[in-house]
Amino acid sequence: MRIILIGYRCTGKTSVGERLAEQLGLPFFDTDRMVCLQTGRTIDQIVSDGGWEAFRLEERAAVRKAVGPGDRVIALGGGAVMEDENVRVLVPEGLFVLLTADSQTILERMRNDGAGAGQRPPLAGDDACEEIEEVLRRREVRYRELSRFTVYTTGRTIGEIADLIVGYLKHLEKSKA
Repeated sequence: MRIILIGYRCTGKTSVGERLAEQLGLPFFDTDRMVCLQTGRTIDQIVSDGGWEAFRLEERAAVRKAVGPGDRVIALGGGAVMEDENVRVLVPEGLFVLLTADSQTILERMRNDGAGAGQRPPLAGDDACEEIEEVLRRREVRYRELSRFTVYTTGRTIGEIADLIVGYLKHLEKSKA
């Protein structure tokens, strides 16, 4: 099974994905990290140099590699599921888990994420919360139609979130038996 974590940036996909993969004894793939490794540039640099389409092109290649053979945990970039080609590659292979948080929590995490801040393009508008909410509104339908399980991450630790997902996976196993 491929467990695919989706959601807006700073909802916990990478941190939870690493923990979940460790708990399940599976390899972990983060498509944003893969893009940076395959290009030798940050996401911000790719977008600054070639626009979002240049990034999405690299992201599609990373998604195809991440799907690969065998069970695994995959953390997707926030907008990856907005690309139909990515969805076509991922849907037959995976169980989508949506991680969500309120816009204020996302903004606080973005401001406190020293490692990721230089990797991602900054928010464009003066009202960052409003921009987050606008992007979430545009993506919400796709996130919801793909996800089989949703975890609200505000106020939860990485371990708590991973445990909730493992509990859901155990529930799925029992219901198949």
